[in-house]
Amino acid sequence: MKLFQQMLVAGTAMSLIAPIAAQASDSLNHNGINTYVPTERNSKRIDSKTFVNNVNEELATLEVEAQQYDFEAGSFSDTTTLDGKAIMWIGAIDGADEINADGNAQSVQTGYTYTMNLNTSFNGDDNLYVRLKGGENGNQWGDKETYHIETKDTTSAFNVDKIWYTWNVTDEVTAFVGPKIENYYMYITPSIYQPGVLKSMKLGGNSNFGASTDVGFGFKYENESGFGFASNIVTVDADTAEGMLGKTDKNKWDTQIAYTTDNWHVSATLSDAQNWTSQSYNATTRGAALGGDCGSATTCTTTDTTGYALRGYWRPDNSGTATPEVTIGYDTKSLDNATGTVSKTADSYFVGLTWRDMFQADDRIGVAFTQPLRVTEMADGSDTGEVDPFVWEAYYSFRPNDSIEIRPAVFGGSDVTNDIDDDIFGIAVTSVFKF
Repeated sequence: MKLFQQMLVAGTAMSLIAPIAAQASDSLNHNGINTYVPTERNSKRIDSKTFVNNVNEELATLEVEAQQYDFEAGSFSDTTTLDGKAIMWIGAIDGADEINADGNAQSVQTGYTYTMNLNTSFNGDDNLYVRLKGGENGNQWGDKETYHIETKDTTSAFNVDKIWYTWNVTDEVTAFVGPKIENYYMYITPSIYQPGVLKSMKLGGNSNFGASTDVGFGFKYENESGFGFASNIVTVDADTAEGMLGKTDKNKWDTQIAYTTDNWHVSATLSDAQNWTSQSYNATTRGAALGGDCGSATTCTTTDTTGYALRGYWRPDNSGTATPEVTIGYDTKSLDNATGTVSKTADSYFVGLTWRDMFQADDRIGVAFTQPLRVTEMADGSDTGEVDPFVWEAYYSFRPNDSIEIRPAVFGGSDVTNDIDDDIFGIAVTSVFKF
């Protein structure tokens, strides 16, 4: 804003000089100028210092006012921080048209997102988080089976994507509440594997943790010995006519118990879901139908499920060695009160390996594989008719500098959705620019 201040000061200085010049012009009689005779008693000597002193006083006042205006109109409070990132990717998926015929094509497609994160503290022990995000991508990156980890297709509209408030109830208890939050943001971190391209690899296997961004609240407790406990709920209909936590409300209540040290972590999470359908990032067609997202594969009588997620990770003391970080996960989910020829239970597993600082500082090699959530039992004991799905990815991430990350990746899978022909193989390069 220095340029604005200089323009403001210059303009004000001119406004001071102009009236003086005009007054002199109006009061002087040019024709009779010789008749003016100065008298020492009534005259006041005016020289260059008179104007300099007056103008300097005015300029000092104006500069203070300009600084105040600059603060009020052009900056955040001193407790607000802003950061962001732009992400772009390009790639292709062989088999994309087979697993989802809804306009998919086996072609090279791109995607991008742009994100701004604002964090504000009001007393030093709290935080208001707001995320603004927009993006667009080829439709193959939006299918659940091939969902890119960064996909956010808003047709380039820039929207409020997340907003919640946290505060420290005590030194060990943190509370959360917000109109746009997901369950897993209120967890004790269950996984250290960072996906290279597929969202199905998130959180140590994104099956039981399938989430929806909506109204939510909860808390987590963590003590110095490593023990932790978290409980939270997200309700989809709290801001609709259906209302919050009613019989028709879609909600998910998660409760987690965990133990974490510097090198390892174990946790178990119970998910009680009502009318919930958002669990298909890492699931077959029948596995996703278990919670109510029913297609032609089966018939659902209810959408209430109970799920359990076990997670564990371990990392070595030193990076840059042949010993990787390891994340493992196992999920199981059951349909409540299941009767008849419907899918009753399903399970999933995940293994992720990460090698850090192998060739240069802050690089990483990631390899992961998962069995997507698949039906293991029917309510009437009949054959499940389920496929034997398997999905994997491998990538290398490196940083040309502190603000840029380049991440080439390959990925694939067999029988990933509904039949033995649902095989995929893909390649993608993702670029991340942080600021």
